[in-house]
Amino acid sequence: MEMPKPSDADKERFRSLVPDHPGVSVKPMFGNLGAFVNGNMFAGLFGPTIGVKLSGKDREVLESTERTVPFGPVERPMGGYTGLPEMWNEEGDGDDARARAWVEKAFGYVATLPPKEPKAGALKAGKA
Repeated sequence: MEMPKPSDADKERFRSLVPDHPGVSVKPMFGNLGAFVNGNMFAGLFGPTIGVKLSGKDREVLESTERTVPFGPVERPMGGYTGLPEMWNEEGDGDDARARAWVEKAFGYVATLPPKEPKAGALKAGKA
């Protein structure tokens, strides 16, 4: 499975699109980045591609009106995530505004989900 690495510019752009909210954290994931709220990922970076987790209705709107791409490895895209159009990476501020709006929608949706419970192994390791 190929794991593309984002450039420093890709990482900087991703961070600039993530909402500046106290509950949001950006963490490295397999050489890429993920944006989380309540322990749940709402946006991710895979190489230069930004993926978002949206409600079913919002995902349908985005995928039916834009040239979205699968998010994650070609062999095994991440279910529930939609990759934002790759052309938005090159078209400038107008597309950053569009990308930011979809990342905000993803944040709003995922923030309503129950917090992710820590894995049992993580709890045991923390008690030692």
